[in-house]
Amino acid sequence: MSAGPGKTGGRIAAAFAGARGRKRCALIPYVTAGDPDLATTRRLVGALRRGGADVVEIGVPFSDPIADGPVNQRAADRALGNGVTLRSCLELAAGLRREGAPPVVLFSYYNPIHRMGIGPFAQAAARSGVDGVLVTDLPPEEAGELHGALSPAGVDLIGLLSPTSAPDRVAKVCALAGGFIYFISRTGVTGMRDDLPAGLEGQVRAARRAANLPIAVGFGIGRPDQVRAIASFADGVVVGSALVRLVEEHAGAADLEDRVEAFCRSLAAPLGS
Repeated sequence: MSAGPGKTGGRIAAAFAGARGRKRCALIPYVTAGDPDLATTRRLVGALRRGGADVVEIGVPFSDPIADGPVNQRAADRALGNGVTLRSCLELAAGLRREGAPPVVLFSYYNPIHRMGIGPFAQAAARSGVDGVLVTDLPPEEAGELHGALSPAGVDLIGLLSPTSAPDRVAKVCALAGGFIYFISRTGVTGMRDDLPAGLEGQVRAARRAANLPIAVGFGIGRPDQVRAIASFADGVVVGSALVRLVEEHAGAADLEDRVEAFCRSLAAPLGS
């Protein structure tokens, strides 16, 4: 990977380096905090760790999740119905850190962070052991304040790029990003798709030339063959809706943790040549 903007180091960087050392694409599963309840989420993260997750994304439920498809929207609704808040997500992260979980990235919309306050949120995230924060609806032009609060607290602001990101936007995102770049595989909302979009490899390779950070690809990925394909040109893969659907379909089942662990294990993929 070429040198360039971007902050490296920390537990997320170590997780990507560890995956590379094991000849794997880093696996980043996503679960919604509090779906079906916070205690179960905590156990599911343990199952993901046993299944080989390198980093875990914890979704902060929000009432208007515009970037999420129906599966993740339903999960957010259930979590909100359980009274889950940003503060309870931070408490969950603190418990996960104590239990030796993989690096945790909070996946949030901006409104809950804004309501808590940028500075108080950054300090709370650091105290809770959160490793990174990804804000889906915060453009880089408006992310300077959050970056300025998170960076000295030792928390990475994860960069977000899409196939429509122009070169100037790529440069702005990479200048603020830490940990890794989350590359959205397609425009639209989250949800499983049958095929990877044409041109994805070239888009990811172009983004890598602009960032001194690993690139992880997400949106629409949920099968081992898709992970294997992405492993040939990206450093990591994010799997969300497929896992959230699995939890939805088997919530309350005695073997839910085993199912989640097995699913995670099935997605481990070697790096391509």
